[in-house]
Amino acid sequence: MIAEIITIGDEILIGQIVDTNSAWLAQQLNDIGVDVRQITSISDSRRHIIAALDTAKKKADLIIITGGLGPTADDITKPTLAEYFGTKLVRNQELFEHVKFLIERHGFEMTENNAKQADIPANCTPLSNENGTAAGMWFEQDGKIFISMPGVPFEMKNITEKQVLPKLKTQFSLPSIVHRTIQTFGVAESILANKINSWESALPSSIKLAYLPSPERVRLRLSYRGTNQNDTEKTLDKLTQGLKVLLGDTIFGMGNIFLENAIADLLKGSGKTVATAESCTGGNVAKLITSVPGSSAYFEGGVVAYSNRIKEEILKVNRQTLITHGAVSEATVQEMATGIRQLYQSDFGVAVSGIAGPSGGSPEKPVGTVWVAVSSENETVTRLLSLGNKRDITVRRASAKALDMLRRLIIKTNA
Repeated sequence: MIAEIITIGDEILIGQIVDTNSAWLAQQLNDIGVDVRQITSISDSRRHIIAALDTAKKKADLIIITGGLGPTADDITKPTLAEYFGTKLVRNQELFEHVKFLIERHGFEMTENNAKQADIPANCTPLSNENGTAAGMWFEQDGKIFISMPGVPFEMKNITEKQVLPKLKTQFSLPSIVHRTIQTFGVAESILANKINSWESALPSSIKLAYLPSPERVRLRLSYRGTNQNDTEKTLDKLTQGLKVLLGDTIFGMGNIFLENAIADLLKGSGKTVATAESCTGGNVAKLITSVPGSSAYFEGGVVAYSNRIKEEILKVNRQTLITHGAVSEATVQEMATGIRQLYQSDFGVAVSGIAGPSGGSPEKPVGTVWVAVSSENETVTRLLSLGNKRDITVRRASAKALDMLRRLIIKTNA
């Protein structure tokens, strides 16, 4: 089954809101074997809605529309759909009672505008909205399925999960689409491709490999469409094992996880703890570590030491080190990592110091220069990074590198 998603709303086109609905819908549809081929955003215009529907039905079996179902004059999706499917709007008594209940429950008086939320095209199947007043609508015409839902995310998601997906799975025989995501860090996308070139060339034509790079990781996603879920899983398991042999500890996890999740598993498994000392990353490493539920079991605390005074007084960095080598230096981050580990009596200490920019650089230490150190009782590992002049990217890449260095040191310590 081929699907197209159409989002309606001027607020999306002018960048006032971000269309998260389409990404979520595409993932849900893909999980049940529906192939989303196109996502289109259009304005609140009768002409554009009709044109988009005409175009979509030529290519897709399933057309899902979100947005434009509110009670105000600028929400024109319902009357346009009634026109498109050759019918008129009629008041659905069950929907009316639902709208009335919601309005009065919130202490408001029912108005005609509210009542119009219960008016739907006569030839659609209503999809009740537990979380709002705008009902979803299911149309069938010429072997095609058209579904219209509100644009409010938590309303759309409820209708999709409770009604749309179960109805699609019951009504149609859908294939099994299985994805396997392998998370890597420390090797650039192009180098990664070279390392696994032979493995990739030997993939069956039924399996697709996608490279999904970001500052924090490069994801390798295997996608396989089959008729038997069990056989599909076994095929991907075998291929994944081959990839692990090729890439080793470049792989830090499977599925939709981040480095901080991998670190959480390692620290929980070993019963060890970590603390952070940060300058240019401004606490981002600590933020990432503590974003994982249960991080209080292994994260002792952190210090954002922007000034040299704090590096000296709190982290016990030697003043002569700062005078001789500067705040952005291997010697300084070594002492920061050791200092934070001793301050919090943790098993591991992580330190970052650099020049995130856009100003502050010098010929010897240009913007984007970052030193990272990770310390244990027996060893301190350091790395010099050159991350460019984009401040936000520098912070993200430096934070990710610090986490990966921590991951590798934990593994080495536990070996």
